[in-house]
Amino acid sequence: MHILKKLLACAACLSAAFACTPSDPLVVRTKDGLVKGIEEEGTLAFKGIPYAKVERFMPPLPVEKWDTVMVCDHFGPQVMQGNGRREVPESVMSEKNSCVLNVWTTDTKARKPVMLWIHGGGFDSGSAAGNPGMGLAKQDVVVVSLNHRLNILGFLDLSTFGEKYKHSGMVGMLDIVQALEWIRDNIKAFGGDPSNVTIFGESGGGGKVGTLMCMPAAKGLFHKAIIMSGTILNVNTKAMTEELGRAVVEQLGASSPEELAEVPYAELVAAGQRAMAASIGTRTPGTPMMWGFGPAPDGEVLLQQPFQPGFADISADVPLMIGTTFNELQRRVYGTPITLEEAREQLKPTFGDRVDEYVSAFAQAWPDYTPQDLLSIDMMFRPKTLITADAVATTRKAPTYMYMFTWKSPADQGSVHGYELNFCFNTPNLHGRVLPEPSAADWELARNMSRSWANFAISGNPNVEGLPAWEPYTPENGACFIFDHECSVRNNFDRPLQGILDDCCFRQLDEFRRSH
Repeated sequence: MHILKKLLACAACLSAAFACTPSDPLVVRTKDGLVKGIEEEGTLAFKGIPYAKVERFMPPLPVEKWDTVMVCDHFGPQVMQGNGRREVPESVMSEKNSCVLNVWTTDTKARKPVMLWIHGGGFDSGSAAGNPGMGLAKQDVVVVSLNHRLNILGFLDLSTFGEKYKHSGMVGMLDIVQALEWIRDNIKAFGGDPSNVTIFGESGGGGKVGTLMCMPAAKGLFHKAIIMSGTILNVNTKAMTEELGRAVVEQLGASSPEELAEVPYAELVAAGQRAMAASIGTRTPGTPMMWGFGPAPDGEVLLQQPFQPGFADISADVPLMIGTTFNELQRRVYGTPITLEEAREQLKPTFGDRVDEYVSAFAQAWPDYTPQDLLSIDMMFRPKTLITADAVATTRKAPTYMYMFTWKSPADQGSVHGYELNFCFNTPNLHGRVLPEPSAADWELARNMSRSWANFAISGNPNVEGLPAWEPYTPENGACFIFDHECSVRNNFDRPLQGILDDCCFRQLDEFRRSH
């Protein structure tokens, strides 16, 4: 009797699943099981689909299949992050169940280009939930975003403790590779083309895009790349991450990594911070390079660090779009009256006896500048982005396109790190703090930027009808597309300025390279 009931129950589940597949456009069959999405602002959205099963410090595994219809109507839990001192409900943050992805599409029967969004937050924090893809999906692409392991759970290098932990220091990036494999195997069912996948990310997400361009396991799983404000240099070496891994084990008083498997996350994070301070040193936020719990080249999973100055040869055929915002993370002084002489005084600690040279180069690049601009312009991302573009444009087969986002928020007069996201995602009304009431010009900029991002995903060419012609970048033409209410193309307009910024703002990086 018990067996009969079980069989009848299974039959009922399967019957319901198969019955709703052909008639319900919100139900899609993946290789792991059926998923049911929701309608969201003119798109079909499928949120929180599991793409990997994870065990601590181990590479991702395929998920277990299911035989019911999984309702995917909300973002899944974000991965463990933060200092671990605040208790967070399992529904919000999880170690075991956070490798999930989200899909937005307008037609599951189509065959559209796919855009995989990789969120920012360095290699330490962040979530896909901050940038939903419904606006961009309306530009004739399928948008996918994901959560993946971060910080000490994603990048604790325990490889010196044996073959079992050989790839422990890269599992956070291997999660993204697993998501790309999920796209290859499943995205057709959502109306996407697995042979035309673009990876794009901002800040730490841009760094992850660059890292994937140096990972053999990712080759062939994506075909174009967009790096947005992502050129903070990861200076981790294998020796550094191995030293840090040993220090973590020592801080916890363990004799082997196996003893770390059940250590509470908060305790693990605290030990990681102590270990960093006692071994390779702790990074100060805002410095132009990062190290610690992040990827390190091992010659196998990761061939080299990106932006040093370019990428591995395996990505030479991948078209690239790369760019920055006008202010990025620089402290802005737009709300403070400042004279030119006062600005010069404040510039001396950074530029020393080159202040006059800096001001002159600034005036050449931005003739309508204000004294506040001199102090508020990005001094971290654009210099290395230009160096990277110079390197890859002369060594790769595929084209490179350069842009700068100069639109300024009416709320704070800044063109800040991340402010471009609402525009390229075609959602300028998403975060009211940055743009309380989008104007017609704001909506037009969003349509133009999202169309450009989508066109690049479609063909590798970001040009949009009605906008200025955007040429592939070369060091000779220095072509940079300016996204603002009035779009334009400028050629080699700030090369002397960026050379001065690189000389004066990256001394810590120069010292690191000399010592290593």
